[in-house]
Amino acid sequence: MGRFALTDEAKTDLRDIKDYIAGDSITQARKVIREIRAMMKLLADMPGIGHVRDDLTHENVRFKSVYSYMIIYRPDTKPLEVIAVLHGSRDIPAHLEDRT
Repeated sequence: MGRFALTDEAKTDLRDIKDYIAGDSITQARKVIREIRAMMKLLADMPGIGHVRDDLTHENVRFKSVYSYMIIYRPDTKPLEVIAVLHGSRDIPAHLEDRT
């Protein structure tokens, strides 16, 4: 099974996502985080399934969506490095400037 590592910022992103959703439903918050983490494991095994998004960044990162959230990761790292998990409505280029 694929291994992945979260940057400190990505850990904060997951915590913020869980806290936000838990305001409505802790059950749903756990489900979303569980599915995001499952996708991260899959990405670690198959990093090529994510998408390049030149409209958002020219850095060597890929994107994969789970619900309305985008997992942003470095496909060439071992273990796979997840640099961010952001809601699709966020200003992703601005957030990535600080992380890439």
